[in-house]
Amino acid sequence: MERRLFMKAALAGASLPLLTRLALGQDKKPITFWYESASPANQDNLKKLLIDPFNAAHPDSELSIDFRGSDLDKQMRIAMLSGGGPDIVFTAGPSYVASMAQAGQLLSLDDYAQKLGWNDRLLPLFLDLGKYNGKLYALAKTYETLGLFYNKTMFDKNGWKAPTTIPELEALAEEAKKAGLVPFGAGNADWRPTNEWYVSIVLNSIAGPDNVYKALTGAIPWTDPSIVAAIDKLNEWWQKGYFGPNYFSLTTEQAFAQVPQGQAAMAPVGTWAFSNVATYFPQNNVEPGFVGFPSASGDPVYALGIGSTFSINAQSQNADGAAAVLDMIFQPKFYSEMNSVWQGEWNLPLKDLSGVKIGGNVTPLYEEVMKTLSTAVGDGRYGYTSWTFLPPATDTYLVSGMEEVWLNKIKTADYLKKWNDIFKQEKDQGKVPAIPPRAN
Repeated sequence: MERRLFMKAALAGASLPLLTRLALGQDKKPITFWYESASPANQDNLKKLLIDPFNAAHPDSELSIDFRGSDLDKQMRIAMLSGGGPDIVFTAGPSYVASMAQAGQLLSLDDYAQKLGWNDRLLPLFLDLGKYNGKLYALAKTYETLGLFYNKTMFDKNGWKAPTTIPELEALAEEAKKAGLVPFGAGNADWRPTNEWYVSIVLNSIAGPDNVYKALTGAIPWTDPSIVAAIDKLNEWWQKGYFGPNYFSLTTEQAFAQVPQGQAAMAPVGTWAFSNVATYFPQNNVEPGFVGFPSASGDPVYALGIGSTFSINAQSQNADGAAAVLDMIFQPKFYSEMNSVWQGEWNLPLKDLSGVKIGGNVTPLYEEVMKTLSTAVGDGRYGYTSWTFLPPATDTYLVSGMEEVWLNKIKTADYLKKWNDIFKQEKDQGKVPAIPPRAN
């Protein structure tokens, strides 16, 4: 599961059978890998595309995956605090990596990156994002961005165009309301951190990536007027009803489904939602569309997010085997195969996608968007998502505090003051993830 995409609780307990050490035989070294949830079909995809090929190619090792469900983060923390845990450490993003690296729980990957060619194979930015105190501790499993999904068939019928500026976005939202539609298909009934998607959107589109970078590095406070303007704009959209009347009772999937069903104009959500595109758009016989979220300057902003990361446990008894698994994952072949069956979840940060071939059953839009994002990141044209770049406590407050602003319990100024205070405390504690310098 991506950090931003809630998986159904019913899947949480699903797991592939695990082989015991006894069954493996003493001549095979186990490689343990804890993952979140996956549907039975995607568990099977992992078995066919990763477990079986790896084990066939490495007869001295035996890879197994244990699906731990939505409690993975908690289980991982507890296990690693006691010196246990799996060989391959799966985290929800860089903020988790920073705290684990600080505690000495992760193995430095610098030697493997040099030996196995990761330094040349992966986008430099993502190598930087996996570092703590100058050492590499994590590889990004997937990178993602936020944008606008829309029903192109409905847009064409109404003579609407995908918005390229904030005024165009707001004008379209008002047109949608007049037509009896919800402007933004959105909901957080199953995943409260959905709130941070929208905060991340306005921070980058209204305040701008340069100001967000300054706030992340401490050059300006989170109470800066540019940040205030961003939160005020998000609150304005809420008060105007752009998020509809059922935000707190709709699940993320139900909210997204409103777009292909013709009930909502747009869904401001991340690229992980391509997994829903394959289901709901064909079901309703309509064509999907996707654009980067417009900005105050008019150019789309690709807020960069890392949905999850891979690291190696410092206590691993088979670190070389774990590194070999990661090396198999970060290859064009695996990228092609996995994205052909599980869109949005395995957008690995490969530098060169020219050798990647996606299966014919995948919408061309997905491939187009992923390549656009790769180019934008490579050119330094990206913004920042809160779940990737903020430390844990700050991001947690961002989620709950935004609701208090929407519900008129606190003012924007009070919200941002507390946000800034929490951030300063975590920054002093060394908990802020790596923030690579912006390209000039």
